[in-house]
Amino acid sequence: MSPGRTAAVAKHSKRVVLEVVGWTLVVAGIAALVLPGPGLLGIFAGLVILSQQYEWAERRVEPIKRRALEGASDAVQTWPRIVMATIGALVVVAFGVLWLAQPDAPSWWPVDDKWWLYGGWAPGITLVLSGLFALATIVYSYRRFRGAPYEEESGD
Repeated sequence: MSPGRTAAVAKHSKRVVLEVVGWTLVVAGIAALVLPGPGLLGIFAGLVILSQQYEWAERRVEPIKRRALEGASDAVQTWPRIVMATIGALVVVAFGVLWLAQPDAPSWWPVDDKWWLYGGWAPGITLVLSGLFALATIVYSYRRFRGAPYEEESGD
């Protein structure tokens, strides 16, 4: 293969990988808006990657970043919010540990035992990592925004 063709293949391969990663993060972020996980952060990361290829994605990076930072700031402005967010993250970690432990189905389980904690180790690892990421986000938000809420910088 000629050097020019090799460079073209490498450039095309990089674009394909970036698109797959970007779209995967966007879709995972959308799912995490309703499932445990950092939804806006996933969408933001995906849009940052896609913005390298698409102008429409570049236009959406700043509004999503602003909403994510506002949400992170709001979450640590009162102690009840901090406590509830921390408890929620710890519950997600606990469910992940339960999934990884794979105990026998309890007697009250109404369907076939094969549906108890379905999916094996993958959901458990995902839940544990999501909960730990949530805890790290709470600590970051507390250190950055507690007592000094996020305010959008004016471009004037």
